[in-house]
Amino acid sequence: MTVQVKVCGTTSVHDAVLSAEAGADALGFIFAPVSKRLVSPQVARAAGLSVGPSVARVGVFLDQPLDEVLRTAEAARVSAVQLHGRLSSLYVMAVAAYYPVLRVVRPADLATETDMWHGHRGVTLMLDAPEPGGGIPLDWDALRPLFPDGAWLAGGLGPGNVAAAMTALRPAAVDAVSRLEASPGVKDPEAVRAFVQAARLAARSYPQ
Repeated sequence: MTVQVKVCGTTSVHDAVLSAEAGADALGFIFAPVSKRLVSPQVARAAGLSVGPSVARVGVFLDQPLDEVLRTAEAARVSAVQLHGRLSSLYVMAVAAYYPVLRVVRPADLATETDMWHGHRGVTLMLDAPEPGGGIPLDWDALRPLFPDGAWLAGGLGPGNVAAAMTALRPAAVDAVSRLEASPGVKDPEAVRAFVQAARLAARSYPQ
């Protein structure tokens, strides 16, 4: 099984190239105004163009109006949209009509959201911590019975713990932010490379 590796919170062309050269499959660009890693659509577009079409470009949003999400996603030329917040299923489906959607859920909502989106090819679940970007890991063992096949995993992941998380839950992809930074919005090259390498190594233990 091929596990995708996403490096989120990209704020510059330099860090986009760094992550792509380290082997990341996807970059996350955060457009939520409350984030310390807020990036403009123009910078995100330039960063995405710098790494080429083989690296997915994910626009990250939090409880923003639908027209703003679609307008920003188009301006940034993202290839997928990641949705955080208390959103209706109609809202998510409206975005999914234009882009593949990563629907971010908290542990308390995982069972309900799994039932809701089971079989919907345009929506993939991503499990994240109650405070995304806070660097606090989840209780992976406790979540094992609920974690759906094909879901992505975020929440406090980094080079030192991604293997344990993958062993516990077997996610289809892993996503990290805060533990890959020298400061908010600025990537630590060694941490990024170590995270990608650790995820690749852990994926080898997945059943073939």
